[in-house]
Amino acid sequence: MNVPANRRRLALLLPVLLAGCTMAPDYQRPAADGIVEPAWPKSGTVKPVSTDTAGKPTADLIGWRDFYTDPRLQRLIERSLANNGDLRVAVLNVARARAQYQISDSLLFPTVDGVASADIEKTPKTLSQTGSPVTSHAYSLSLGTTSYELDLFGRVRSLKDQALHAYLALQETQTSVQITLVSEVAGAWFTWLADRDLLRFNTESLATQRQSVDALRQSRKQGVISELSLRDAEALLHSSEADVAQATRQVAQSRNALEQLLGEPLTPEVEVFLTQGGGLATSSVSLPQLPPGLPSDLLTRRPDLRAAEQTLQAYNANIGAARAAFFPSVTLTAAVGTGANGMSGLFAKGSGLWQFAPEIRLPIFDGGVNAANLKVSKIDRDIALTQYKQTIQTAFRETADALAARATYEDQLRATEQEAKDAEESYNLSLLRFHNGIDTLLNTLTRQRTFLAAQQTAINLRLARLQNLVTLYRVLGGGWQEGGKKEAESQAEGTLPSQ
Repeated sequence: MNVPANRRRLALLLPVLLAGCTMAPDYQRPAADGIVEPAWPKSGTVKPVSTDTAGKPTADLIGWRDFYTDPRLQRLIERSLANNGDLRVAVLNVARARAQYQISDSLLFPTVDGVASADIEKTPKTLSQTGSPVTSHAYSLSLGTTSYELDLFGRVRSLKDQALHAYLALQETQTSVQITLVSEVAGAWFTWLADRDLLRFNTESLATQRQSVDALRQSRKQGVISELSLRDAEALLHSSEADVAQATRQVAQSRNALEQLLGEPLTPEVEVFLTQGGGLATSSVSLPQLPPGLPSDLLTRRPDLRAAEQTLQAYNANIGAARAAFFPSVTLTAAVGTGANGMSGLFAKGSGLWQFAPEIRLPIFDGGVNAANLKVSKIDRDIALTQYKQTIQTAFRETADALAARATYEDQLRATEQEAKDAEESYNLSLLRFHNGIDTLLNTLTRQRTFLAAQQTAINLRLARLQNLVTLYRVLGGGWQEGGKKEAESQAEGTLPSQ
């Protein structure tokens, strides 16, 4: 008997037409009132923070090439983005989540399989009713779906939405990992430069002090100075030797940290290139000012906040799947095709066949499993909501701290650098007075200690100021775009040798 065309279409299209909608709660972004202040905190000791961004690109729109203009640092960031293990893992997690979402999405549609079968069976004469061997043939061709779940109450759709938001959350996490990596590379680079500056300054100071102590030892032999004065000078010399040892260790450790972020070692050729542009005091490492905008802008600028919200939406969708478990589930098995005793008769009149086998399952008693699953899904959603709010609070505090530090570091660095200059002049004058017999050696050594400490403080403060600007760029969402135009190798001061 032939299957009418409309019945065949119904068997194939009914699963799609009966797909339901989700039972997940309607999602609304949590209000930021009480979590984020309408303006950045003000203090009598901190300059007011301007939130005017008119005509100015915000940090999340400033590419890292436009923010970090030093070609040496740009090449380091390039290498880290290509080789860093944490970023590779983040990229693979996104690819895995994308595949999982595709699996969840495919469950909304029936799987249609084509089946061709042949059954040839021989019955021996001892079992045949005719007393002679009988060979039977059966051939069939069919298209159909097996155990397709009609999503009448949105369980499958909720799981698909959950997988989608989990995928989007990992995408944002990948962006956040990149932003953090760019920030860490810049911070490690500036730390390495600062440690090299300290090592260079301490080494030069140690060489000068050794010459001075050698001269003082001769003066002691001649009875010009006392043993106490010589011991004071030697104590300062040993202190400087300790400073050099410490600075040497710090240079090695900061170099190791930079190599770890790059995912590859720094060869001697690379290190030579990186040290060609000078230290922290050079203009090549200056960073531009950033407009912070309003605190509420962080909700859309920072990928970690967007990731937290996507995670919240994923758990919200999971509630829909837990609710749908209380309702009946309907699965369909359907097929249409043709069958015959011989291959030549497969498409003959009257060879059509069809199958339609619905199955309904109604939960009657489950020992409270469905209720517990729903409770767990709601608790998971509440946990994600709390974590989302905590992430917002952390982002606000990080940005407020960085803005407060930016407002004070400029003045502090200016005063400290002037202090170092004054201390150097005071030491030089005291040294001149000592050689002319006007001042004591103790006063000269005291001023030398003050000068050394002031120079070291100035170097550390330059580093702290740059580190704060790096942090501000990161907490405002900057570092995920490359930006700018990649300079040709011929325009750079040098090239980073391939390894």
